[in-house]
Amino acid sequence: MKREIDRVGVFTSGGDAPGMNACIRAVVRTGVYYRKDIVGIMQGYQGMIDGAFEDLKARSVGNIVHRGGTMLKSARCDAFRTAEGRAKAYENLKERKIDALIAIGGNGTFTGLHLLHEEYGIPVIGIPGTIDNDLYGTDYTIGYDTATNTVVKAVDQIRDTAASHGRLFFVEVMGRDSGFIALGTGLAVGAEAVCIPERHTSTDDLVRLLDRNWRSSKSFSLVIVAEAGESGRTIKIAEEVSRRLEYYDTKVTILGHLQRGGSPTCMDRVLASRLGVAAIEGILDGKTDVMAGVLNNKISYTPLIEAIGKGQFIDEDLIRISNILSI
Repeated sequence: MKREIDRVGVFTSGGDAPGMNACIRAVVRTGVYYRKDIVGIMQGYQGMIDGAFEDLKARSVGNIVHRGGTMLKSARCDAFRTAEGRAKAYENLKERKIDALIAIGGNGTFTGLHLLHEEYGIPVIGIPGTIDNDLYGTDYTIGYDTATNTVVKAVDQIRDTAASHGRLFFVEVMGRDSGFIALGTGLAVGAEAVCIPERHTSTDDLVRLLDRNWRSSKSFSLVIVAEAGESGRTIKIAEEVSRRLEYYDTKVTILGHLQRGGSPTCMDRVLASRLGVAAIEGILDGKTDVMAGVLNNKISYTPLIEAIGKGQFIDEDLIRISNILSI
C-alpha cells in the first residue's frame, strides 16, 4: 500500500556535481506544487545524524539553477556506515516527521540510502548526481556533461602550447574508477590515445602509437588518462613512455577538482530538473528504493541495488571511433 507522504527530506552526498542545485530546486518546487513540505538536510548523512534540518520553500531555492556545487553542502560520514549511526539518523528523521527521503549523489550515497530503507522501511528515491556517469539505469548522470565540457575547454587550451612547442601531453581527468570522462573528452579533443580502466592500454601499445605518429610527422600529441582511483597513475605512465621515446618533450597536466565546479550546462540543468520532478512524483506514487534516471530520453526507475551493482558500460563503438581517428 502507498504510504501517506506529507514531508520529504532532500539531501546531497558524496562528491559535488554541477547541476545539483538545479535538482534541489526542482525537488523543492515540485514538492510545493503538490502541497508537500520539503526539508533540506545539510551536509548529507552527517547532517542527518547531527540534526541539521532546514524547511525549504519555493523562494528558498531561487537564483540557484545556474550555480555549481550544492546549497545543501556535502560531507563524508563514517558514522553512517555503522548501525548506531543509521539508528541516530532515523531517530532524527522521525523527530522531524520526515516521511520519505530523496538523495542526490552516486554509489556511496545510494548504498547508504538502500540500507536506511532496508533497516527502517522509510520510502527513498535516489537521483544520480555524479560527474563519473557510472550508474546503471540512466544514460547520463547530473554533472557529467558539465565536467566533460570543462575538460574539453582545458585541453583545447593545452593543445595551443602543445602545438607551439611540439610536445607530448598526458592529461589526467577524473572519473573515480570509470573511464567515461576520459573516453568522451578524448574523442572530442582529438586525442591520440585514451587510457581507461575498462580497457587496458599497455605501455608497448602507447609507445607504438606515439612512435607511429612521430614518424608520420605529427607535430604534437595528446593522451587522455582516467585517474582510475590510482594516485600518480598518469605520471607513472608518462615517465615510462618518456624513457622509451626520448625525442618527445613530455609534459603532464592533472586537471583535478576544477572538473567538479562551474556553472552547469543546459543539458545538466534540464536533466537535473527532469529528475527532481520525477523523484517527487515517484515517491508520491509509492515508488521506493529506486533511482530516478533517464533511458532513451524517458524517465525510468531502477532498483537502487541494481544502479549500484551493475554499473554503466563503456560504449565500445566510441573506442573504435577513437582508434580510427587517432591516425
